[in-house]
Amino acid sequence: MNFETCIKFANENPVSFLASIDDKGQPHVRGFLMWYADKTGFYFHTGTMKAVYKQLKANPKVEICFFNNKQKEDGIMMRLAGEVEFVNDLNLKKRLVEERQFLKALGFTAESRELVIFRIYKGEAYFWTMETNFEPKKPIPFG
Repeated sequence: MNFETCIKFANENPVSFLASIDDKGQPHVRGFLMWYADKTGFYFHTGTMKAVYKQLKANPKVEICFFNNKQKEDGIMMRLAGEVEFVNDLNLKKRLVEERQFLKALGFTAESRELVIFRIYKGEAYFWTMETNFEPKKPIPFG
């Protein structure tokens, strides 16, 4: 497997679970709908009013898990451990609000300072299945 396999898997299974750490060292996991992935990283968005934004600003290290239980009886999981970077690009934000119409319904525009895009741009990915459950991890570096 290679990084292109990771990109394809994430785009086909965009529902994910992201773990971050709060200011007391407590891990927090929440569901996240990935926007898209390409060779530059795995893209997400959130609002500056959210706790996850503050956590990611304070500590950009995250782990995220994508899962597909349809490809095999026991499923396939891909975990990414890496770092987040905030992306301040007006054209990218314009694309985001056009592709995710619910953001407009919530009052966001591309110019909204409260709407932020972030990406996991470097780290390692790992795939897991029941068949490989006890095998050593085979990291796929990216970034």
